[in-house]
Amino acid sequence: MKVALAGDHRGQTAKTHIAVLLSERGHEVVDLGTNSVKSCDYPDLAYLAARAVVDGMVERAVLFCGSGIGMTICANKIPGIRAALCHDELTAQMSRQHNDANVLCLASDVSGEELMRRIVIGWLETPFDGGGRHERRVRKVALIERGEDPSGYNADDLTANGPA
Repeated sequence: MKVALAGDHRGQTAKTHIAVLLSERGHEVVDLGTNSVKSCDYPDLAYLAARAVVDGMVERAVLFCGSGIGMTICANKIPGIRAALCHDELTAQMSRQHNDANVLCLASDVSGEELMRRIVIGWLETPFDGGGRHERRVRKVALIERGEDPSGYNADDLTANGPA
């Protein structure tokens, strides 16, 4: 799988460790920076990684910052992104299985290296449980992105109101 990685100065070290892990597991890594501990602005990096996902340059992205919150907020501003801030393996797996998360955000100041490794592996290996209520809910999220009321979604006609 082709995966973009991006992290600010506080996430740079964690990003480097996860890049090695992904490469060892056969994934293609696209490193979008930063590659320095010099202070930088996380919105710039979150935008690059989220755009890489929605533009089809990569299948998924993993973002790193001190708390993970800033990256998550920024990534979720891009239509088509479903970014999840995960602090353990269960929430990472659920973000994929139920929400089809295409961006994983990690808190480098809170999570240790081994925990982040397990979170990333679980997230990448967990498929979306497409169909049924989870598919319906992901489609409703896409309606909200377009400024539409999701309560009018017709689950019987997936092409009429669902995302393209």
